Amino acid sequence: MSEENGKSTAASASSSSDCAATAAAGKKRKYKVIIIGAGMAGLSSANHLIKNGCSDFAILEARNRVGGRIIGIEMGSQKVELGANWIHGVLGNPMFELAMQHGLISIINIPKPHKVVAATEDGKQVPFQVLQEIYEAYVCFLRRCEEYFLCQYLPPPDIHSVGEHINLEAELYLNNIDDYKEKHLRKLIFECLLKRETCITGCHTMDEIDLLELGSYTELQGGNIVLPSGYSSILKPLCDTLPKENIILSCPVKTIHWKRKGRVPSGNNNSDAILEEDEDDIDSDDSDKTVTEVPIGDNPSTSDNSLKHCTSNVQIECENGTIFEADHVICSIPLGVLKKHGQTMFAPSLPQYKLESIDSLLYGTVDKIFLEYDRPFLNAKVSEIMFLWEHVDSDPNADEEEYLKANWYKKIYSFSKVSDTLLLGWISGREAEYMENISHEVVAEKCTEILRRFLKDPFIPKPKRCVCTSWSKQPYSCGSYTAIAVGASQDDIDNIAQPLYSSPHQSKPSVLFAGEHTHSNFYSTVHGAYLSGRTAAQILLTPDSPQEIVMESDTSDLSSWIQGIALE
Repeated sequence: MSEENGKSTAASASSSSDCAATAAAGKKRKYKVIIIGAGMAGLSSANHLIKNGCSDFAILEARNRVGGRIIGIEMGSQKVELGANWIHGVLGNPMFELAMQHGLISIINIPKPHKVVAATEDGKQVPFQVLQEIYEAYVCFLRRCEEYFLCQYLPPPDIHSVGEHINLEAELYLNNIDDYKEKHLRKLIFECLLKRETCITGCHTMDEIDLLELGSYTELQGGNIVLPSGYSSILKPLCDTLPKENIILSCPVKTIHWKRKGRVPSGNNNSDAILEEDEDDIDSDDSDKTVTEVPIGDNPSTSDNSLKHCTSNVQIECENGTIFEADHVICSIPLGVLKKHGQTMFAPSLPQYKLESIDSLLYGTVDKIFLEYDRPFLNAKVSEIMFLWEHVDSDPNADEEEYLKANWYKKIYSFSKVSDTLLLGWISGREAEYMENISHEVVAEKCTEILRRFLKDPFIPKPKRCVCTSWSKQPYSCGSYTAIAVGASQDDIDNIAQPLYSSPHQSKPSVLFAGEHTHSNFYSTVHGAYLSGRTAAQILLTPDSPQEIVMESDTSDLSSWIQGIALE
């Protein structure tokens, strides 16, 4: 079962408009603002607009539901989250504020007992003090990696990635241990923790993550908060404030046509020609908005002509042929989709600097495996089993498909208890993408084999149900979340977030960008998406003269500070 299946806890399609029905009924197609995507960024933009008196907008959502990468389903009596899982941090987190405001967080926070068991492939359990020793060393190494960004240190020669740096530190640490078996055991724990880190970061291997940029992500204080009713329960209060007719579902966007006036590259015979000519704009000498420049290689003869007779700045062409017009568009399309379709989705095409930044950033795959059982079989005190796989070197000359077929499951670093009869495993990178293409029966059988091997118990039952996510295969996500790859930087995130203006003297941009991939400190998080959506809406709301803008209090509120202490 993929994340699009099952009973979704997001708002149902019946509560909103459908793109085909909108077209057939001849409903409104021209708006002041069109928001593309009803994930957290899009819903945040819409809420900010409506709170400030702007209801002339529409959200175009490709799926038949809202929520994007936030979705929950029922598994037996349990609700499970197939996408976003935790509120990351309390202080200054707008998602925590929103959850508190709507009673989605239990003030009485009774921590569940957390006992982790680590085992080797032959079923031997690691002494807890050894596990704790290596975990503490690993956290120390990871913090040192973050310091390169925060303190502007220079790394050792030829060390460019987080993976390379942690492996170097681990090697130096292990050199102090003489006993081979003790050294090897600790090395397996380091490797397991690095696999875990790939799921946190959203990559195939930590060798892909830029060492100098790791510290650019800002961690909010207060730990990870789980909503008792599931993360997807936060969608309802956001949707309840929006007019149902403003959300148009099952409406994939094919092309975003936007007006742009810019000078033709100097190689053209008529070097002063203007694209999308407008007499009022020709004399403008306000050239500080460089986003209006024509990228090298653009040819005015092949530029988009769809807007020649259109009074709006932007025209949205949907896959079913429906056309919408708007003065402004907030594009919250995920980075994975921009990577796949960004070259062709915009007409004229996006500026070259933006395309290069889209290409530079990493957008990895992280999937979940849920195993549901009829009865409990794990020791009641154990909450997680870590798998210390023996390292397998991939032959550079071997076929990658064959390697993945034989070893994909070795990327599963642990199974943790969601409840006594429900286990959750995580898998990332190319192994996750491979898993998405095999049957859930095969996944269930392999997971049963793993549990029996590591727990040394041949009688562990097969699950009655196996649910796997498939974020890479989903056409409207094409992956999970953003990370900064080796050679990329925060500047790339800022480049993607940069709005596009139709003319140099235009006061408000025609195309704005939102989503977790556009927040330079909170990339990969729901609160990053939320804040980026609100920022985009605020740009459009800001008047030429100072005027009151309604903003939620989510940074220095005393109540959240007190609640943060209580939850700590």
